[in-house]
Amino acid sequence: MTGDARTIYDGHILKLELLENKWEVIRHADAVAVLALNDAGEMLLVRQFRRAVDAHTLEAPAGLIDGEESPEAAARRELQEEAGLDGEMRLLTRFYSSPGFCDEQLYVFQATALRESRLPQDEDEDIEVLWMSPQKVLDGMREGRIVGSASTLAAAMYGVQILNTNGAAADE
Repeated sequence: MTGDARTIYDGHILKLELLENKWEVIRHADAVAVLALNDAGEMLLVRQFRRAVDAHTLEAPAGLIDGEESPEAAARRELQEEAGLDGEMRLLTRFYSSPGFCDEQLYVFQATALRESRLPQDEDEDIEVLWMSPQKVLDGMREGRIVGSASTLAAAMYGVQILNTNGAAADE
């Protein structure tokens, strides 16, 4: 990106660079998140412990894009690993998760035509699957009752929009 970059740390999932002897920038693999809605208008969520924030979070299924994997393939894999489901994927949006210091892009997909299809979970993940209305997710995050992520927030906002557009009643 710039001519004057020095690698400070090169780890398993990130690289820390110093640009122009001034800007600390994290180079990080891109990631995906999946909005999966059931017939009751609830979105699929996974509860898991996140060491970086030392808390259990409630999140849309999500994960890193591996190597040469496409964002769509990564979304499908994450949904299969975390929830035992697969579906047709439609890209809703993509954005930088924290562009002030990190180059990670997050792709948010909607999964439709859900069907059972399980891949083995990562051995270090202890995941609980649950369903909740997107509006309740937004309310819980706003009120501080739910610890989530940017991807969860984006997925829930799209969930509310999709349900309202389709005429489905979102929980108050």
